[in-house]
Amino acid sequence: MIPMASGVRVWIATGHTDMRRGMNSLALTVQEALKRDPHGGDLYVFRGKSGKLIKILWHDGLGMSLYAKRLERGRFVWPSASDGAVVITPAQLGYMLEGIDWRNPIHSWRPTAAG
Repeated sequence: MIPMASGVRVWIATGHTDMRRGMNSLALTVQEALKRDPHGGDLYVFRGKSGKLIKILWHDGLGMSLYAKRLERGRFVWPSASDGAVVITPAQLGYMLEGIDWRNPIHSWRPTAAG
């Protein structure tokens, strides 16, 4: 789990990224392609071409961290824009990491009465 302070933004790098890249080259992508500061404390999420693997880059003020998650079944839902970045909430990131469509999470069941 990534401890996120209030005010931290989550940026999704649209399109697909070469998942062989490490934290240094992903940080360079954040700086040059997304025009953001990779050391600012925000989270940057990248997805591979197959859609089964994501990497999250995060600087906590002391050092850079790189997290990876691969889905065994299904694909991560990704924005359709081809260039740039999309901002999502930390809650939407939580949905994404669980393999849920973060754009429109649907409750599977809601109670109709209390009792």
